[in-house]
Parts: sequence; structure tokens; C-alpha cells
Amino acid sequence: MTKDNCCCSGGTTTILACSGGSNVGQITNEVAKRLDVAGVGKFFCLAGVGGQISGMLASVEGSDRVLVIDGCPVACAKKILAAADLDGYNYVVVTDLGIEKAHDFTLSEQDIERVMSACKASLANPPAKEVQQ
Repeated sequence: MTKDNCCCSGGTTTILACSGGSNVGQITNEVAKRLDVAGVGKFFCLAGVGGQISGMLASVEGSDRVLVIDGCPVACAKKILAAADLDGYNYVVVTDLGIEKAHDFTLSEQDIERVMSACKASLANPPAKEVQQ
């Protein structure tokens, strides 16, 4: 395996989460894990996409669907995909669901369930043709 390849592949639905340093960032991470375990999609490495790792970019590009979950309006995950020239994905922002951002890592099960539902609802719709920054 070369250093630009990943041992994992994109799959039908790829899930990319910001996994940032706040409650809403960690909610994205937890939701992505749970969606993966539930078989909704495959949780994939956003850092690899940001690092422009060719094999990882190819995996995301080869996905049938991509779900991007950002924690807040700073939109780090969305900006990473824009920098990689990737578009046409489903998109959820945790703070848009009424969950306030805080530097607190005690995650509410109710908040996690709210974001899970929003992600599943997003995937029930066609992805955006082009997502604006």
C-alpha cells in the first residue's frame, strides 16, 4: 500500500463529520459512528480528504452518496470538501437544529437522536447539485 492509498473504501453512502472540539463537533462524530453501525453509511476520514490523500479522495468521489455533517456555521467540513472540489452531497449542520455550541463534551442523548433523525431525513432527499460556501 502506498502512502496515498487508504485501506478503506467509500462505499454506497460515505459519511464525513467535522468531529470538532466542541459539543456539536463531537455530536457529529457520535452520529457518524452510529449511522455507520446502523448500516446507513460508512463513516470516513475527513482529515484524509483535507490532506488531499489521493486514495481517500477517489473513495469519496466514487461514493453513490455523501453525507457531510458540520457542527456549526464555521462549516469546516464543507470547506474541506470545497477545497477538494467535491460537491453534490447531503448536508446537515448541528447548530441549525437548535443545539447550542459549547466547549462541553457531555453529549445529550436527545441531541444525538435529533441529529440522527436530521441526517436520515437529509439522505431521503436528493443531494444538492452544488453546495454554496
